[in-house]
Amino acid sequence: MDRDRVLAFRLARSGLAARSARDPAQAAACPASDFSRGAALLALAARAEGISREGYDDAVDAGELVVAHIVRGAIHALAPGDLALYGRALIARDDEALGSQLGRQVQRLAAETGIAPTAALDEVAAATEDALADGRALDKNALHEALRQRVSAELMPWCRGCGSHHVAPMLWRYATIQAGGRLDAMRRYRLGAPGRTPDAAEAVRRFLRFYGPSTPGEFAAWAGLARPHAERLWAELGGELAEVRVRDGPGWLMAGDGGALESPPAAAGIRLLPPGDPYLQGPNRPLLAPDAELRKRLFRPVASPGAVLKDGRLRGLWRVRTQRRRAELTVEPLGRLSRGELEDEAERLGRLRGAAGVALRLL
Repeated sequence: MDRDRVLAFRLARSGLAARSARDPAQAAACPASDFSRGAALLALAARAEGISREGYDDAVDAGELVVAHIVRGAIHALAPGDLALYGRALIARDDEALGSQLGRQVQRLAAETGIAPTAALDEVAAATEDALADGRALDKNALHEALRQRVSAELMPWCRGCGSHHVAPMLWRYATIQAGGRLDAMRRYRLGAPGRTPDAAEAVRRFLRFYGPSTPGEFAAWAGLARPHAERLWAELGGELAEVRVRDGPGWLMAGDGGALESPPAAAGIRLLPPGDPYLQGPNRPLLAPDAELRKRLFRPVASPGAVLKDGRLRGLWRVRTQRRRAELTVEPLGRLSRGELEDEAERLGRLRGAAGVALRLL
C-alpha cells in the first residue's frame, strides 16, 4: 500500500479532507491533544465550521465536550461518551503492566516503598475523588495541596522544579483518570461523568478507524500501554482485522475499511494544524515527513511548530506569537505556498487565539 493512499485515508478519517458543519464533540471523535493549552481548539476548528473560543469554552463547561487526562496521561479534548473508553478502560489492571504505564518514577517508588503500583493508584484516585467531591473545582496547585492532605508521604517525592513534595506526575494524572476527573474552561479539575467502563478492545477499533493500517506497537505508543497489554487487546479483535502491506512490513485495519482505503476522498484547501493535532501523532509521522531531518524539526520534544497542509499534503511549518492582542504568524514553506492561500486560515487562527489582528510573514 503506497504512502499517499494511507495518508489520504487517515486524513479523511481525521475529518480533514473537508471542513464541514459539525459540533465540537463530533470534531473531537479522534481525541485532540491539549498539551499546549488552546491546541485542541485549533484542531477542532480545522475540522468543523463555526468553532469559536467562546463556543468551545461553553461546550467544555456544559459537558458537551470533555477536556481530561486520557491516553498517555495527557490532556485531550474528546467526545463525552468516550471519556471512559480512552480513560479508565485503558488503565492496566496488573502491577507489572501498570508500572510500565505509569513510568520509571513510579516503578522506583514501588521498589523503594513496597507499595504496589495498583495500590498506589487506588490510594491517589480515592484521594482525588474526595478532594473533588461535592462539586468542588480545583486548579492544579489546589489539587496538589488537597492531595498532600490525603495521600501518604511515601507517594509524594520531592520535586526540584516545584520546590515541594507532591504526588508523582504520572501517578496523579492517572489518578484523575481513574477518579473520572475532567477540566473546565478555567482549567480547574472537577469530577466528570465517565459512565460505564466499556471493553478496552473497542479502543483498538477506534484507533484503526483513524490510523489504520497500523500495528500493535503503534497502538501501544499512541495509547501509552505496555506492549504486552496492547497486544492482548489487539488479539481480541481476531477476525475483525485485515492485513495490508505498508512500507517495509505488514499493517492491519478493520476488515470493513478496505474499500475506504482503496479510494479515499481527495482533500482540498489549506489547514494550519497545531502541534499535537491528531493527524500529527506518531503513526503518521514517518509518512508525513519521510526525511529524518524534517521529522526532527516538526516533531520536537517541546516547542514543536505547527504544520501547514495544502490539499492534504505537508507544505509548510508555522509558528505564532501574540503581543498586545496582535498575532504574528510565521510560515516556512516546504513547497509552493502563496500569501493569498494562507490569509483566510491566518485570520481564522488569529480569531481563535483572541487576537485583534494577524501579521502574516513567509520566510
